[in-house]
Amino acid sequence: MRENWRQFSLLVLINAFVGGMVGLERTVVPLIGSEEFKIASTTIVVSFIVSFGIVKAVANLVSGHFADVYGRKHVLVLGWLVGLPVPFMIGWGPTWGWVIAANALLGVNQGLAWSMTVIMKVDLVGPKSRGLAVGLNEFAGYLSVGVTAFLTGYLAERYGLRPVPFYLGIGYAVLGFILSLFLVRDTRHHVELEVSRHAPAMAAVGFWEVFRRASFGDRNLFAASQAGLVNNLNDGMSWGIFPLFFAAFGLGVERIGILKAVYPAVWGVLQTVTGPLSDRYGRKGLIVAGMWIQAAGLFLTAATRGFGWWLVASVLLGVGTAMVYPTLIASVSDASHPSWRARSLSVYRFWRDMGYAIGALAAGIITDLFGAAWAIATIGVLTFISGALVAVVMRGPVRP
Repeated sequence: MRENWRQFSLLVLINAFVGGMVGLERTVVPLIGSEEFKIASTTIVVSFIVSFGIVKAVANLVSGHFADVYGRKHVLVLGWLVGLPVPFMIGWGPTWGWVIAANALLGVNQGLAWSMTVIMKVDLVGPKSRGLAVGLNEFAGYLSVGVTAFLTGYLAERYGLRPVPFYLGIGYAVLGFILSLFLVRDTRHHVELEVSRHAPAMAAVGFWEVFRRASFGDRNLFAASQAGLVNNLNDGMSWGIFPLFFAAFGLGVERIGILKAVYPAVWGVLQTVTGPLSDRYGRKGLIVAGMWIQAAGLFLTAATRGFGWWLVASVLLGVGTAMVYPTLIASVSDASHPSWRARSLSVYRFWRDMGYAIGALAAGIITDLFGAAWAIATIGVLTFISGALVAVVMRGPVRP
């Protein structure tokens, strides 16, 4: 990392802009659907997350292949090109369909740009510091998610839900595109060096073989993929349901913004600690404990009423996710040969981000049928079960 600190730091900054694009939506967009467009069905309100999750998952899946064929930098720049219209479409779109379409573009932006910042950092640092590299990457992205969620809530309280909060997104998209185009250097040569010096020779592995291994063919990769899916399943639920749940009890937009900011901010900051811890002590224990702490945060949210209790629950969600998020990516990198690591990470991220769509859709349906508290508690049960599955299936401790 010392030898490549300039490029590494630049990629950390760029991923902060990538995360900010998602943070634009954490507080405001569900309220735009229910209050501006008068959409009564929670399932329809969270449809923007479904479009985002499906498209991002597919973009993740192809990003590793494109990165190996065309280069990491080209894919990163393409991701920003696709993301440029997003804040304009959400901030000024005349119908809810514009918001859904914008989130499809946002899914491409996130799938390509965030994937590349992860892959390029892993390329730069080598096998001994993967947890630290991923932790710093996710720290920048999710701290930015939290800060932007707070800022959009603050701006919405004072200037309305649209368009002022989305001025931030215009700045993020323009700066991310310019920095990626003019200052980022490709990292494929680092992979070639790692393969030649440290990795044993092996036969070429095709995409579908990598997909099979990362999905269910390797027990560590399977454990990571299902945990990633459930982690983002509960995140997708919280993204769409929490603002509506809190608003139903009379919480204002600014206080909702605080709750929506605390979770990703804690998640982001603590990853600078949990990533290196996983390098030193192994991956499995952090993943299992993190999933169970997330489940506790969800149960507390569903069972209590009031800003104070929800704030504690948001902190628990942030702590648990910080333990899980960089550790899962590092565990996938550990179990993958450098020659197909980018594709393996892309398959993991496909399953992980498909959780957004599944979680938002499932939570919307359960909320419409039984209420938001039941949706939150049900996702909490699934999160606990996922942690137990990692405890049984993953070989541990898993170290580089």
